[in-house]
Amino acid sequence: MKAKSNRGDRFKVVIIIFFSLLIGVSAGSVATVKADGASKGIPGTAPAIVSAAPPVSAGTLSFVNGFAPIIPKVVPAVVNIASTKVVRTPEGGSQFFSDPFFRQFFGDQFSNRDNVPREQKEKSLGSGVIVSPDGYVLTNNHVVDGASDIKVSLADKRSFTAHIIGTDPRTDIAVLKIDGKNLPHLVLGDSSKVKVGNFALAVGNPFNLGQTVTAGIISATGRGDLGIEDYEDFIQTDASINPGNSGGALVDTSGELIGINTAILTGDGSRGNEGVGFAIPINMAHQVMNQILKNGRVIRGYLGAWIQPVTPKIAEAFNMKEPSGALLGDVDAKGPAGLSGLKRGDIILEMNGQPITETHDFRLKIAMTPPGTKVNLKVFRNGVIKDYVVTLGELPGESQSKSAEGQESPGAALQGLSTETLTPNIANDLGLDAGTTGVVVDAVDGGSAAAEAGLRRGDVIQEINRQQVNNEADYSRIVHRLTGSSVLLLINRGGKTVYVVIETK
Repeated sequence: MKAKSNRGDRFKVVIIIFFSLLIGVSAGSVATVKADGASKGIPGTAPAIVSAAPPVSAGTLSFVNGFAPIIPKVVPAVVNIASTKVVRTPEGGSQFFSDPFFRQFFGDQFSNRDNVPREQKEKSLGSGVIVSPDGYVLTNNHVVDGASDIKVSLADKRSFTAHIIGTDPRTDIAVLKIDGKNLPHLVLGDSSKVKVGNFALAVGNPFNLGQTVTAGIISATGRGDLGIEDYEDFIQTDASINPGNSGGALVDTSGELIGINTAILTGDGSRGNEGVGFAIPINMAHQVMNQILKNGRVIRGYLGAWIQPVTPKIAEAFNMKEPSGALLGDVDAKGPAGLSGLKRGDIILEMNGQPITETHDFRLKIAMTPPGTKVNLKVFRNGVIKDYVVTLGELPGESQSKSAEGQESPGAALQGLSTETLTPNIANDLGLDAGTTGVVVDAVDGGSAAAEAGLRRGDVIQEINRQQVNNEADYSRIVHRLTGSSVLLLINRGGKTVYVVIETK
């Protein structure tokens, strides 16, 4: 009986600890962020983000009910998005003989060279979040990229045709609009106040099962340098995010929106969830949305320098006491940095008095600062620390960002390609000299302009518009600066080099 009593006491202690954590998280819930203006259907004005219901208090959550009290508030505002896009595929001939892997060994002798491209509809599913009563929806760009038809379905079975207000591929954010009034919507939280260990709920439409809610905690904040997007500041969570959850909501225990679910990381290459999911912080998504609504596109600040991290070995080579800051690997002499006196080899230690600890964070701060703004930089050069004032410019190519007018984003001609740095081992597998440099094409989207131009798996890209490509970093830097609707590539295919021109329609 004594042991039984002790077990009962321990159970009571567990319950007390659970409620203490739950109440602590809820009591410290993030504040609501209000938009500057009320939209009322007027283009260029941010929608008013107002609460349809007061936040759920800690007192309504219990060990028995779990998170059930906040579900009715959250689920109605999370929508399913079905998009359709038209892709061009070859007609006639065997798909087997047309496979790039087969053709790499046997050439085109078995394929139908007179194949006539035909149009085919491709459908995809994702999720989105209504953030205003008049129907503005936040989702991922990749959910609606290239879509010709978008249907938004609510939890109450209502369905709407949506149109794209604008997209930002560099953060993977898209803003849609559906025609409706007094629609269920979520309050925007403040993602800067999210702490590791906070409870979080992910809501979306995984595997096309319908609205699904999963729970977990915030595993990390400020995740970057993952190679998922150009600008990364992800919230990491172990709340299950699976295929179809993209564009859905990550909410706190008050039911406020703290992130847009975007990606998962898997260790075995499968598409299943392994407890590592990433969401775009709502503060970033909100800023992108406001710029799209105000300007029709996202306008970013521009330093005019190629930035790389300061590793321990680099710090030692530059005679620094410890690795910190952001190293300028290349500086455009006519860009803002160059005109302000910054040089290659300078290490930026601070921006406006704040230390630079992560390279991706510095890039993000520059990008999110309006062009024309003067920023104060503390710079380490040859063992001496100097102060510089730089007037930021506008990031080149941003005028080409995809918007409601249907303009193409930078590097649009190369979308649909998956590449990696060519290593000696890969070169050997491809029958190339060990000294060959470039990026090897791992996969080509069958509906992309690159596929239509004839790019194949195993091709090695060595030049883009006559600019040398030695590795993935070169490739990324050049692609981000591309403008126009065509690009010239120098391809090494089986030891022979050929030029290929890729054009977008």
